[in-house]
Amino acid sequence: MLWYKSWLETRWRFLIGLALLMCTAAAVVFAYPRVVKLLPMALTADVSSELGRRIREAAEIQGTYRGYLWQQWFGQNLANLLSIFAVVLGTGGLLSQASKGGALFSLSMPVSRNRMLGVRAATGLGELLVLAFVPSLLLPLLSPLVGQSYAIGDALVHSGSTFIQGAVLFSATFLLSTVFSDVWRPLLIVLCGAAVVAFCDQVFFGASQYSLFRIMSAESYFRGGGLPWLGLLAGVLVSAAMLYGAAANISRRDF
Repeated sequence: MLWYKSWLETRWRFLIGLALLMCTAAAVVFAYPRVVKLLPMALTADVSSELGRRIREAAEIQGTYRGYLWQQWFGQNLANLLSIFAVVLGTGGLLSQASKGGALFSLSMPVSRNRMLGVRAATGLGELLVLAFVPSLLLPLLSPLVGQSYAIGDALVHSGSTFIQGAVLFSATFLLSTVFSDVWRPLLIVLCGAAVVAFCDQVFFGASQYSLFRIMSAESYFRGGGLPWLGLLAGVLVSAAMLYGAAANISRRDF
């Protein structure tokens, strides 16, 4: 009953996200032949300016199909869209229901608050897992249609890294949803916070192996240096701490 209730609460957010991500993944694959035609022009960019240097660097990475998918899908589209839907899936919950008078049925069920919260968190993380992996598995399936191939193992590794970092955003929103009774404040706070972190990340830590987006896209793995284990472990621990904080907030709240 609890699992079904959590699914009903989040199903449209999940299904819309899945459809959007799958369409975007397909579009990235089918755009490759056109990108290949434009690469020679990008390789002639003037590297004396920062913009020209970035264009040239991006063109060099996309000179291979694997590099193209890593930059366009795992480094941009999947990272950005999954971050947004991680926040969207993390909103709601008991406190939001209570503010609308809809939490009485849930609280009257013969289960603990921690179990209710745990099921809600597990449902959201399960949906986030599907959003991270299923669209990415389209890449090896559709690549032969453009005369290319892509390893399933690479898709799984990059998707797993993106999921772990996306879970941090989900957990932050989930925690704030036990502090604020409306849906919008947790969503806006986490999205604005993520935007600030992304900006600082690009300005101050873009060259660091511990850069947020380098960990999220598993850049070190793409470049042959192995997975960013410390960054991934930190993401798991931070997510667990915030989910524990959410459980503590709900346990002591008087409805």
